[in-house]
Amino acid sequence: MTEQVFTYAAPALKFGRGASAELAHDLGQYGARRVLLVTDAGVAATGHPARIAERLGAAGFDVTTYDQVHVEPTDASLEHAIASARDAGPFDAIVAVGGGSSIDTAKAVNLLTTNPGELMDYLNAPIGKARAPEQPLLPLVAVPTTTGTGSESTTICVLDVLALQVKTGISHPALRPRLAVVDPDLTMTQPAAVTAAAGMDILCHALESWTARWYADFEAKAPEQRVPYCGANPVADMWASKALTLLAGSFRDAVRDGGDPHAREQMALAATFAGLGFGNAGVHIPHACAYPIAGRVRDFHPEGYPGAEPIVPHGMAVALTAPAAFAFTFDADPDRHLAAARMLDPTGRTEGPDALPSVLRTLMHDIGIPNGLAAVGYGAADVEELVAGALAQQRLLATAPKAVGEADLAEVFRESLELW
Repeated sequence: MTEQVFTYAAPALKFGRGASAELAHDLGQYGARRVLLVTDAGVAATGHPARIAERLGAAGFDVTTYDQVHVEPTDASLEHAIASARDAGPFDAIVAVGGGSSIDTAKAVNLLTTNPGELMDYLNAPIGKARAPEQPLLPLVAVPTTTGTGSESTTICVLDVLALQVKTGISHPALRPRLAVVDPDLTMTQPAAVTAAAGMDILCHALESWTARWYADFEAKAPEQRVPYCGANPVADMWASKALTLLAGSFRDAVRDGGDPHAREQMALAATFAGLGFGNAGVHIPHACAYPIAGRVRDFHPEGYPGAEPIVPHGMAVALTAPAAFAFTFDADPDRHLAAARMLDPTGRTEGPDALPSVLRTLMHDIGIPNGLAAVGYGAADVEELVAGALAQQRLLATAPKAVGEADLAEVFRESLELW
């Protein structure tokens, strides 16, 4: 018997220019007084977190700021944040100000300051024990300053496990923020390269949820077996398709002119809509491939990102295999793939398995995404290890619209070494 039920959940949402100025009112609704503000040094340098903390302080809140979030969190960086929060707490609420790194760090802090155990207990199996939280978490308010990750809408916290050189995560509905406050004014400080990489994350969120395995094609589940990623469905489709049309009209403009308020607002809307879609339907092959690409980086460091340590930003890592991944999934549902290509480029190629990959390659070239895996330091000799890392992401691969095995992933990685 196949599934007949899909589920949908999302945080409360406040969207609009200046929305972040209303956080004191929002936190007051939760009865909070002691607040932990979580951010990173780069975002702190913009002044946004300090302004938010000052407003909250003026309204009578006791605010502690943790500004040592690691861009692309690791198990070590999360453990440091958790220990700091335990020492400074207890708190009544948590506010995350930043990109996905800050929001994901805040999720881990929230989980491990309200529940017993250690970080490894809660990581997804087989890397961790996939322990479920036993105690309620604090209200978490997510205030994104980048347009891309969608972490403000999701139940996922993503991190690198350094000793294993693997990217994994924690997944549970309790991690979803209570409120997402999306203020496009806070995104104006994103460098062009960050806008490009994070924007590709929006795009892949929308495309992967749009092309995901249909919810009714899964085996029927008992109520307690249902998970947040339930497959493509009518509600997620609505969000994904709208995100794609918004991106078509604003993505290049936002990268070219970061001071364009209209483009920034449209990108913020696209990020929000894509998050509301994939946070329910799920993502699949490009995200599964992105984990080992980011986790095994050797010496690549992109322009516009803080520090000097090697890093392949998450959205960039997702994008690099997207053209080959969607060429592979084309025959699972040609109409969906062609519709996505038309939404992104109504005047472009509209037939065949390369229609959507072609649109993606052109866009990636235009906004400065590196020309394939080779451009970020990988070669043919790395394919076997990259495949092994992607195969470990079975939670994501299960959402792909067709079965994907070791040989299929190897072909995706080989086709992604050079894109144009």
